[in-house]
Amino acid sequence: MEIDRGRLALLTKREQQRFRELHPKSGQLSFEAKSSMPGGVPMSWMTKWPGDFPLFVHSAQGARFTDVDGLEYIDFCLGDTGSMTGHSPKATTAAIKSQLDRGMTAMLPTEDALVVSQNLASRFGLPLWQFTVSATDANRHAIRYSRLITGKNKVLVFDRCYHGSVDETFATLDDASKVVAREGNIGAPVSLDMTTRVVQFNDLEGVESALKQGDVACILTEPALTNVGIVLPTAGFLEGLRALATKYGTILIIDETHTISAGPGGMTALNNLAPDILTIGKSIGGGMPVGAFGMSEEVSARITRLVRRDWIDTGGIGGTLAGNALSLAAMRATLLEVLTPTNFAKMIPLATEWADGVDAVIKACALPWHCNRLGARAEYNFSPSAPRTGAEAMAAGDFAIEQYLHLKMLNDGFLLTPFHNMALMCPETTSADVASHTEAMMRTCKELVS
Repeated sequence: MEIDRGRLALLTKREQQRFRELHPKSGQLSFEAKSSMPGGVPMSWMTKWPGDFPLFVHSAQGARFTDVDGLEYIDFCLGDTGSMTGHSPKATTAAIKSQLDRGMTAMLPTEDALVVSQNLASRFGLPLWQFTVSATDANRHAIRYSRLITGKNKVLVFDRCYHGSVDETFATLDDASKVVAREGNIGAPVSLDMTTRVVQFNDLEGVESALKQGDVACILTEPALTNVGIVLPTAGFLEGLRALATKYGTILIIDETHTISAGPGGMTALNNLAPDILTIGKSIGGGMPVGAFGMSEEVSARITRLVRRDWIDTGGIGGTLAGNALSLAAMRATLLEVLTPTNFAKMIPLATEWADGVDAVIKACALPWHCNRLGARAEYNFSPSAPRTGAEAMAAGDFAIEQYLHLKMLNDGFLLTPFHNMALMCPETTSADVASHTEAMMRTCKELVS
């Protein structure tokens, strides 16, 4: 079924007007905010939300939030994984409140650091852990350590990957398969062909060809691509990465920041992966800005042999607030009491219900779309089958349709991730929430194709 672009434009215009009428207070705050923040937002990517301005949030709890105009929403975005625990989970907020009276940061460890590192080791199978302020920092540190211990300089990433704001990862391939900066890459310090090799996801031959050059310090990858739309690994791909990394003396870094949606130990535990380093952030702090990276005994020993004690604070690893007491208290409560096997056993079936509902809409409206699943996470794209590479996932995007769907669903009381068509389930999400989304999407898509 082809979408009538003229009808799409008319429907979008209608919903834009409806959005303005529904949100006068957010509109006024946005207007005032432009005098002190570029675009009227605290971070530039917030301008990508559908509508003339982003909603201003008054409060958020569990799977819902309320805006300053008093309207309530079912939240399937959940901070793009940052609030996969649900907003302000009770155990996490209680731990934060308790720690606030006992100090927030002192550049010294607390007992929580021991408990959290032991829990992460149990979940992911890597024995030794360090803490950062974000997953981006964890990835940066992992890359630096990989260069140190291998003596190599380049990072291998997969086309259309996402690892936070790490410079080396904003690379793609041009029509001649040359490594170039991705569109919109702001202020890159050097040409990315100097730092990065890019391969298509699920292409082991391409990985081996890149590693044969002898200059790749590490492979940095999610076990499934997520930010360009869910791209799942084909059978044997992740195991093949491990084998090739070992063969060519390259460090394998698995980034589980988004893919922890697969279960308590992410795809690493689910698929018995064996990375040299694992990075993670966002959800394990229950909404607090946190990050961590774990490493094998061998990697840790190699680092220890090469890093002098008097270099530790000036070597590009760390940060004054890394491992602070407040973030560790939040992580301890979140890992032990929120991101539990019991809660995942509830969240994952709900994501399947959500995806089944989307599939029913796609079928009823004869749309050439597809919905993928990844544990407590699901996402649809505008292609008839599941993409196998980041390039295929990128080609399956349609910004105009995406903006309309997001805007219409937002006006109807549902929030999806602004950058793509992703939904997350938290422990407070209900089957009724999912059913309401299916009904609203059915109405939306029937109107779009009628």
